[in-house]
Amino acid sequence: MPIPRSILDRSGIPDLDLELTSGTWPADLGGEILISTADQATAPLHAFFGDGALARLSLTPGAHGAEPDRWAWRSSLLDTPSRRLREKRPEVFEATVLGARSPFGWSNAANTAPLPWGDRLFATWDAGRPVEVDPVSLRYLGDVGHRDDWASAFEAPVLPLIPSTAHPVIDPDRDCMWSVALNPVEGALTLVRYDGAGRHVQTWPLPGAPVHQSMHTITQTRDWLILAECAFRADPGEIFGTAERTVTNFPDEPVYLIRKDAVEGTPAGEAVPVTGFRVGPEVMHYYAVYDDSDGITVLFEHTTTTDLAMYLREGDTDAWGRPVDPGLLGMYNHPMHPAVLSIQRFDPETGEVTERAQVSDPDRWWSTQLSAMDWSTEGMSAPTRHHVVFSGFRPEAVIQRAMDLYGDRVHPLPDEEVPGMLVSLDRQTLKPTAEWSFPLEDYPSSPCFVPRDPLGGDTGNGRSRYAGTAAGGHDGYLVVPVHNDAGFRVEVFDADAADAGPLATLSTRNGATMPFLLHSAWMPRAVPAPADVERLRLGDEVSDEHLASLPEDLASVVREVVAELDASAP
Repeated sequence: MPIPRSILDRSGIPDLDLELTSGTWPADLGGEILISTADQATAPLHAFFGDGALARLSLTPGAHGAEPDRWAWRSSLLDTPSRRLREKRPEVFEATVLGARSPFGWSNAANTAPLPWGDRLFATWDAGRPVEVDPVSLRYLGDVGHRDDWASAFEAPVLPLIPSTAHPVIDPDRDCMWSVALNPVEGALTLVRYDGAGRHVQTWPLPGAPVHQSMHTITQTRDWLILAECAFRADPGEIFGTAERTVTNFPDEPVYLIRKDAVEGTPAGEAVPVTGFRVGPEVMHYYAVYDDSDGITVLFEHTTTTDLAMYLREGDTDAWGRPVDPGLLGMYNHPMHPAVLSIQRFDPETGEVTERAQVSDPDRWWSTQLSAMDWSTEGMSAPTRHHVVFSGFRPEAVIQRAMDLYGDRVHPLPDEEVPGMLVSLDRQTLKPTAEWSFPLEDYPSSPCFVPRDPLGGDTGNGRSRYAGTAAGGHDGYLVVPVHNDAGFRVEVFDADAADAGPLATLSTRNGATMPFLLHSAWMPRAVPAPADVERLRLGDEVSDEHLASLPEDLASVVREVVAELDASAP
């Protein structure tokens, strides 16, 4: 059983004081790593849809209450409005294939990715607005933008369902957050801008950019926003429980380019011009070079024959014909094709797409897990390395039901299990520069790039990270959480020599384990969120008219939560 069963543990995310069990901790490794995940105790059917939680690992020993020779791992369930309402009335929340539904509306899980913005921190999800979180206490501070601004197609008294993106971007030149809102019923896409304060966001409709699946990621250059439809497609029959899943992800998808100057020159609410392309195979994550003086270049992590909407359930059999282990129920169906990455160049004047590089290794690179890069402006402008964790070929997490649905699109599967790997790629050519293979029983998770930081992470506003060191993703460290039923650990690699193995390993006492972790991000320091920022509160958008549509006992619960959030606001 190579997939650790502990990654679906429903007992919660523990606080831990990790200890150095091998190697030497680098003196110039500092700051804080934030990791998003889903609370398995509230995950309905699919393990990705539990309530949001954040974990923070301090890279300086003795911080946040840890002993001087221990590293603090601290976690918290996000006390969002939907979480608070669920805690008060759990019996009215219903599990669905797209998350938790209730008379209040749909839960905003906010469980997928942490998004630092200077000293501020946000948590994101594909089916909800970003929420702001205090970096120290990890407490909820407010949703981004009034519900009316997002114009949900799935209205509700308190919790409208707002399909968005799990990966908004922070624009370093404009000091704003770019996001999107989706109307999957109409296939309509809207661009969203948040300037960091206030109860509202600005929006621009994009009538020339229809979307029929999802938009898990957006990326940017200095002058352009790049939006690609992503391979997560809902099946109405499956959602409403009237039929088995029959739809598959599209084999390719549109990519849309939007000039930032055109957005700023267009009044909010008016349509913005879009330039469209098509690329394939399908994608989930993608990253542009910020410096676009030599054209628009994007690295795509393709998700060929990867259907993340499908999950393991009772009665399924795996790729080798065995009944699915009950300990894996809820896990997402793993890829049925080896990993593929490419670099594409887009010319918005001619509409031409040129593939500059592509890489795949069908013998060793299976199941693109997550990746790491240098997110500084310097690093995005001149990237040197792209680091990817592949979780490996795990036949017990590939189900026959998915293989039958995708038919001849399924790649010939390996005859043996393939372990997880950490691979570093040259950012210009995609040639591997280093590879590290994990033991088969390990399940590595989201790698995080940390620049060398001789200042120990105390850099003031969190934006000037480099004290004369190189940027780009090679001069620093990779911090990789590793799941194993014998005990959770965190391994540190030299970002320019991952093939040399871990420089240092942090482990848990008494073999403590960790439920599965999603995206990670690095912050130079963790300080309390600013108190002088105007933020949206639940009471700002829930009216007496909204509450009148609820039974009085539920309306009373909403009033309690509104009062609690008002009382705890900074």
